[in-house]
Amino acid sequence: MIRQSRKQRLTFRALVAVAVALVGSPAGWSAVAGEPAAAPGTVPDGVPAQVVVNPLTGVAIDGMDPVSYFTESEPLRGSPDFEYVWAGVPWYFASDANRQVFERAPSVYAPQFGGFGTTALARGFFSDGSPRVYAVFSNRLYFFYSAGNREAFDSAKIAMVEAAEQVWLSAHPAPPAEVAEQAP
Repeated sequence: MIRQSRKQRLTFRALVAVAVALVGSPAGWSAVAGEPAAAPGTVPDGVPAQVVVNPLTGVAIDGMDPVSYFTESEPLRGSPDFEYVWAGVPWYFASDANRQVFERAPSVYAPQFGGFGTTALARGFFSDGSPRVYAVFSNRLYFFYSAGNREAFDSAKIAMVEAAEQVWLSAHPAPPAEVAEQAP
């Protein structure tokens, strides 16, 4: 009973976060913990890296094969024999074919939001997602901190993704476009 009411409160908070994200936040403030928004091209202090890695091995998504989430009924464990470094992080694959597929389009197969929990992001905070608690939605891979977070996601997928994108983009702004030098 306590767990169900906690899930309801968290889901309500997520929906409020979605509403705030859609309406907008006060000028100059980001959606991450009420901190002032970062200057263009910088990442605020305390914001996690772009890709979640195993702290002991340094490998992305605990060594699971990201392509297998889309091609198999259950994801496969990758092997260091089929390693590919992308975004400064080693990724493991179950086969050379999967590695080659990933090399052609890594952003298609890599988990969204760098592997951080989608529901947690939608609620305004960063939490490492688990490669064992996942969903494939609209041909994209999403990780979650817990099964409860995945259940909350299942009840409002589009709203959760939109809210998580708002938080992610406010914490990881795109670098400014290069200004081409003009000849004198």
